[in-house]
Amino acid sequence: MSEPTDTDGQVEQCDIVLPRQGLLYQEDTLTYILCKPKLIPLKSVTLEKLEKMQRDAEIKVRETQEAESSLDANV
Repeated sequence: MSEPTDTDGQVEQCDIVLPRQGLLYQEDTLTYILCKPKLIPLKSVTLEKLEKMQRDAEIKVRETQEAESSLDANV
C-alpha cells in the first residue's frame, strides 16, 4: 500500500494512512451542468380549455338568437 513519488530523480515510498476511527472527509467542487432549454407554452392548458368553453358558449348564444329572430320574422 504505497505509492512511488519522484523527487529529484530519486524514488521514495510513501505509505497511505487511513484513519481507523472517526470520519474521512472529501470535498467536492460544484460544476454547472448545461441541459437543453425547456420550451413552455404561451398559454396554459387550463386557459386554452376556458377559451374553448367561452367560444362554444358564444356560438350557442348566437345560434339561439338567430333561431329567435327567424321565428319572429315568420310570425
